Amino acid sequence: MIVAHVRLTNAAVGTPWRLVAAVGPEATTETGPADAGEGPGARPGAPPATGPATPPRTERSDRQHEPARATGPGADPGQPVEPRRWLDLEVVRRRLLSADPTRAHNSALFRAPISTLDAHLGAGLRVAALADLVEGFEAREDDPALLAADELVFGPPILRPPSLRDFYAFEGHVGAMWARRGAPVPEAWYRLPIFYFSNVSEIRGPGDPVWAPLGSLELDYELEVCALVDTPARNLLESSAEEAIGGYLILNDWSARDLQRDETAVRLGPAKGKDFASSIGPWLVTPDEVAGDRAAGATAPSLALTAEVNGVQLSRGNWADARFSFGQMLARASADVGLRPGDLIGSGTVGSGCLLEIREATLGRYLEPGDEVVLRVERLGALATPIVARPG
Repeated sequence: MIVAHVRLTNAAVGTPWRLVAAVGPEATTETGPADAGEGPGARPGAPPATGPATPPRTERSDRQHEPARATGPGADPGQPVEPRRWLDLEVVRRRLLSADPTRAHNSALFRAPISTLDAHLGAGLRVAALADLVEGFEAREDDPALLAADELVFGPPILRPPSLRDFYAFEGHVGAMWARRGAPVPEAWYRLPIFYFSNVSEIRGPGDPVWAPLGSLELDYELEVCALVDTPARNLLESSAEEAIGGYLILNDWSARDLQRDETAVRLGPAKGKDFASSIGPWLVTPDEVAGDRAAGATAPSLALTAEVNGVQLSRGNWADARFSFGQMLARASADVGLRPGDLIGSGTVGSGCLLEIREATLGRYLEPGDEVVLRVERLGALATPIVARPG
């Protein structure tokens, strides 16, 4: 299941966000197969998510919500095509409730209007509960519940996350950073998933502009995967901690390298080198959609991550290269503290996933106004950000 916050392109300023889910096989485009869940080379039906509140998923529903895959000359077969149609979950909720009023008695999902994912989590419901709406949907002629993607503006999948912990899980990136200092990777990194807290007041969504903060001339992108916690948790075990994950999304952990360099020189920070913006999106993908891509014993699914600037691919890595799993990261994050629904857990930057590592061999500079950065993660979509001059 893929969920997102959207507004209509012609909506008035301040119109509330709608919570929607991708729907297919109508979601496919001319560059994608008619049913990405069938045919040679198709992904098998994903197994159920392991969280206690995750309902069973059928083969039909897995195929129905599979993102289309790009095909044809020059296409990267790992990159999903944006779904063309989305389901307005509040319209579906009202329709199902009207057909069977007892649903409000039997399920908390039907007792209050669906507004945002933040409100849904705040009511004590997990992301997987929304599957009751998606799988119960039957389209009607000229159905008002169906929204065309080209009529929508997408927002951050979570609007006000309580916290953002960003880890340091990819040895390729960590090794490159320490090599620049002329030193080996500290032994502690191999033992402990290390993280810092970022700033949740400056969350950006798909298409939202980003600019270098005051005093910085070295704006950089960082290519990451992010997990969203959707249930209260404390002292999680590594072996089962991923059951607390409601979905995955792309994270661009922007960096002002010059500010960061000054701050970390005194063993504090990164503070102002990081807290000016974090971009997330374009949507939230539930764990069952990526579970089939993980090899036995692997820390993560084998899924490609890429970054491009102005249409030129500069970075490429794989989620499976992470030394630490999200289970290990969540166990570390939850030790002696409570995690809250909506908390974000970043993976850290994949190897080659920032200009600090590859600038000299690729772009030759840091980001400037007029650039566009697009991060792509296989099965998670593409997160585009225009770079603009600092307002004011």
